[in-house]
Amino acid sequence: MQDVMSHGGMLVANILKREGVEVVFTLSGGHIAAIYDGCVRAGIRVMDTRHEQVAVHAAEGWARVTRQPGVALLTAGPGVTDGVTGIANAYQSGSPVVIFGGAAPLDQVDRGALQELRHVDLVSSITKWARTVTSTKRMAEYTAMAMRQATTGRYGPVFLECPMDVLNNIIPTEEAVIPDERARGASRTQADPREIARAAALLAKAERPVIFAGSTVWWDDAAAALRSLAERLSAPVFLNGSARGSLPPDHPLLCAQARRAALGEADIILLVGARLDFRLGYGQPPLIPADARLVWLDTQAGDIGANRGAEVGLAGDVGLNMAAIEAELGAPVASHTEWMAQIRAAEEKARAKDEAQMASDAAPIHPLRLCRDLRDALDRDAYVIGDGGDIVSFGARVLTPWEPGHWLDAGPLGTLGAGTGFAIAAKLARPDKQVAVLFGDGAFGLHGMEFETMARHNLPIVAVIGNDGQWAQIKHPQKAMLGHSTAADLRPGIRYDLMAQAFGCHGELVERPEEIRPAIERAFASGKPAVVNVLTDPTVVYGRSTQVAV
Repeated sequence: MQDVMSHGGMLVANILKREGVEVVFTLSGGHIAAIYDGCVRAGIRVMDTRHEQVAVHAAEGWARVTRQPGVALLTAGPGVTDGVTGIANAYQSGSPVVIFGGAAPLDQVDRGALQELRHVDLVSSITKWARTVTSTKRMAEYTAMAMRQATTGRYGPVFLECPMDVLNNIIPTEEAVIPDERARGASRTQADPREIARAAALLAKAERPVIFAGSTVWWDDAAAALRSLAERLSAPVFLNGSARGSLPPDHPLLCAQARRAALGEADIILLVGARLDFRLGYGQPPLIPADARLVWLDTQAGDIGANRGAEVGLAGDVGLNMAAIEAELGAPVASHTEWMAQIRAAEEKARAKDEAQMASDAAPIHPLRLCRDLRDALDRDAYVIGDGGDIVSFGARVLTPWEPGHWLDAGPLGTLGAGTGFAIAAKLARPDKQVAVLFGDGAFGLHGMEFETMARHNLPIVAVIGNDGQWAQIKHPQKAMLGHSTAADLRPGIRYDLMAQAFGCHGELVERPEEIRPAIERAFASGKPAVVNVLTDPTVVYGRSTQVAV
């Protein structure tokens, strides 16, 4: 039964409930208290963190795991500014996040009210859409609009500024503008059939095809279409972002460490929902040859051709377009046995170098040994979050997920500290699955206080810290270039495990390689949030190229 009277927070919450929102993330703030009340009345969980940046990261994590918009509630002024990094990360990653920002009452604007700030101006460059609601009766209308804006076209964060008096004002519910329940529709578009035919013709003639797929494959639920097309083409497949897991680790076409060898020799590259940014050398030689031709699939036509033109560009749902290409291929495509064998040989050679380090019994512990033992301790359907620099680069070579959407990292913005929020969201969304975070010690220090949040809300997440007492991704290049490093050292051997114990979590220190896996298994068995603090070798240097970032 509809309430006869509603305040603005109730109107917000009722739309969120109708849109399927189960949880909102926040740090307690007075300007947005009416939305809390509305959420409690509507049966939406209010999940509070210790920092607003984590609340927004958690909202993005919820979106990434569930493919549904995540919601964060930020109080005015510093509440919004604390959340800016999380908003920027969601923007760069193309994640659908709806942020409600509190604001001073309208009749106090420009009078020096508590925590008054021009929020919309602040966030406009890192959101798809940002608005202020000036009337309580339009609160539900704007909430529905925000949900729609976040989930149409290329996904991304949106911001709705909600002045305190607009939220607190009580009006007859019948006066509110409440959109039709079908206000947020779903559509899947397919590219021009003529362009699909051109793409199929190019791929059918390819001698050395390569498939490189990114997170859009996950957002469009296109893993099955990707696998089917790859098997039809017999082409090596490389994955990044949330597309990792679209092919399982034991699939013969899946490659990870031979991307330079594959891209450097490819005549046709099928780029699916991935950007030609710094991670792929901006699509330029020497990583990608000048004469290689691109067939590029992505959601928006405007994203296709950035940094390098495409022979064929197909905008729309990447799953539909891959299925259409496969159907258009017609007769059996020529086998690429020799090409695949060449790439597989390069892949195995690279992996062989890692195997010795993964089996190392040295102490301090080699990062690859840590990553291998974490991999071996996990269930196949575990969610793994990478939050750090060098340790995550090592981890990405070893921790290959079995299912799409089960690997989360910050994405192209490279935001350290995102892992705690992602983990909180993953555990809330998938409480029956293992959730593990591979941290660098630097990244853990940004939001380690959230383990109190996890303990308070009974979220048994396991953190494994590669603790080398430094910002290794900064220190090693500095020393190589300058012979010394600046502002790149942390205190060696910090007992983060004892910090976790102080919060009521499980904590263990690991100093020997044979201790790693048993400690991780005990951490999961504890049923508590846990920190496994592993002392790793600070002298190990992760080999990097200026053209490819892992």
